[in-house]
Amino acid sequence: MPAQPIVIGLIGAGFAASFHVENYRRVPGLDIRIKGVTSQNPHRTAEFARKHQLEQTYASVEALLADPEINLVDLCIPNYLHHPLTLQAAAAGKNIVCEKPLTGYFAAANSADRHQMFERALKNADEMVRSIAQNKVAFCYGENWVYAPSIQKADHALAQSDNTILRIVAEECHSGTHSPYAKEWRYSGGGALFNKGCHPVGAALYLKYSEGLRKKGKPIKPTSVVAEVANLTRSESFVSEDEKWIQTGWKDCEDWGSMLLQFEDDSVAQLTAADIVLGGIQNLLTAYASKAVVQCNINPNTGMLTYAPADRLLGDEYIREKLETRAGWQFTNPDEDWMNGFPHELQDFCEAIAHGRAPKSTIELGRDVMAVCYGAYVAAASGRRFDLSEWM
Repeated sequence: MPAQPIVIGLIGAGFAASFHVENYRRVPGLDIRIKGVTSQNPHRTAEFARKHQLEQTYASVEALLADPEINLVDLCIPNYLHHPLTLQAAAAGKNIVCEKPLTGYFAAANSADRHQMFERALKNADEMVRSIAQNKVAFCYGENWVYAPSIQKADHALAQSDNTILRIVAEECHSGTHSPYAKEWRYSGGGALFNKGCHPVGAALYLKYSEGLRKKGKPIKPTSVVAEVANLTRSESFVSEDEKWIQTGWKDCEDWGSMLLQFEDDSVAQLTAADIVLGGIQNLLTAYASKAVVQCNINPNTGMLTYAPADRLLGDEYIREKLETRAGWQFTNPDEDWMNGFPHELQDFCEAIAHGRAPKSTIELGRDVMAVCYGAYVAAASGRRFDLSEWM
């Protein structure tokens, strides 16, 4: 049977939408057409369409969903819109790509206790899962760490013998988001622990789920979590400094968080996320297995090094994400999207829809990642281990 053509409509015209367009165009061997875009800002919509040479703009989400040609809707929108627009797109019969994290609790951080947040966020996620099933559409969860070449290679290497992943240590950290949405709980659903921590959590779950499927035909699920969070940029010493390289302005979200996750086979994952780390983005994972150790340096990596005695000498040349200076020796990423897994992610999503199969990164994975992160918030607030087993 020939592959189904993919006609894409983008909802959102910001950073994520841009790198999605660029990486859809790197997908080989499929009939892919990025038809048009809509967003809340008509001027940004028009500029995005012009920049990326899209054939059409839509005045509203409803207009885009009414286009019978579009069979894949890509949600590149703030977190608080993922839940309602997934339900809307699924009801319109459209296949969906949705950026991470899947959903959450969206109101002021002090509007509910953390357990109530957990329950509301899980309700949102389960509504999304049901809607996808009832409307018989595909859903692709945009967790690029699953597709990073080093994570896929790690999974393949560990599958070559009877390996048990005993411990995973991973982090996503940088000097802070520039997005105003990410600094308020009502839009973002949480702070660093959620919005950055979802990446290492997603990869850790993926590796343990894959291990369980090849050994026993079912995923190895997380059972409990302990955690701590903090607002380190509110410390008196930092506030008093006269020059700041780290982002500030957090409304009611934490800028640092760490969790210890336990799985049903008694293995563990130590996962950290922060908006207070200089030196460029840190996307790192090490899997300590019974017969191997695998270290994944997604970013930075040693694929290319550059040196310049002054920042200006390299002009505007891109080095890597969130870097403060081009001066000195630098880990320079020749193809950051490739190392981050973006072209591989979108290739898998398009192939899954074209051929009617499930993607590697599913809505169920997104739901479990969200449950783990919100369970970590409950644990951090209570100072006690939170039992996840009832919800896995």
